[in-house]
Amino acid sequence: MTRLPRAWRPWLSTVGLLAAWAAAGASGRLDPHVLPAPGAVLRAARDLVADGSLPAALAVSGTRVAVGAGAGVAVGLLLGLLAGLSGIAHDVVDRPLQAVRAVPFTAVTPLLVVWVGLGEPPKVLLVAVAALVPTYLATVGGVRGVDPRLRELAAAYGLGRRRTATRVLLPAALPAVLVGLRLALGTAWVALVVAESVNAAEGVGALLTDARTYARTDVVLLCVLVYAALGLVTDALVRALERLLQPPPVVGRHPSATPTTPTTSTPTLASVTPGAQHP
Repeated sequence: MTRLPRAWRPWLSTVGLLAAWAAAGASGRLDPHVLPAPGAVLRAARDLVADGSLPAALAVSGTRVAVGAGAGVAVGLLLGLLAGLSGIAHDVVDRPLQAVRAVPFTAVTPLLVVWVGLGEPPKVLLVAVAALVPTYLATVGGVRGVDPRLRELAAAYGLGRRRTATRVLLPAALPAVLVGLRLALGTAWVALVVAESVNAAEGVGALLTDARTYARTDVVLLCVLVYAALGLVTDALVRALERLLQPPPVVGRHPSATPTTPTTSTPTLASVTPGAQHP
């Protein structure tokens, strides 16, 4: 019996749900006003693509996430490094960000509208805040979890704080940072759904709001599926980045191969300090 390729296995449950949905729709047991059949959703997608509404909405929503999440991840990474390096910075930054993490997006959105007005700024800012907090938490946790001996070696080689952060701590904390990036991008899409539900004239959220107003359940479900697909795409991109930056270790070797010294993912000062020689 042919085994299913490993890459396809994670999709089995999704394919099963879609097949069950299609079967239920074909049987006529589904109320189209409650849960449209897949064919109705595909027809709605075809119509929105034909008139240009869906591509334009995807471009607007994608731009909002790219700008907001990019800014949030950059600031979260910087604050995480500072808080991981300095106890004073941690005391100053950590409590406010922990408080922000506990506040729902729906509570923050009206305040952002009052503070920065309508239009793009509150939407992009909400996405940025949503991406900032997970990135910060993952980075500070990763930096504080680095082997203390690496810090001692960095000090022995005379590395300053900046070079210690960029050449020692950040590479060693990279696995945690990448996990935080995945969480940040997923949270950014959730924040975008909330942001685009408030006075949005463009974007996927605007399509969803109009469809809800006119009881177009097929378009509402299409927008939900589009948000889910966009989240999966960004998650796949981060996974590809993980494989690029952290290639899997070699677990086996041909017996005739020449043995080599085992390596680990933890950086050494010889690898991060040009021209450095061990005593």
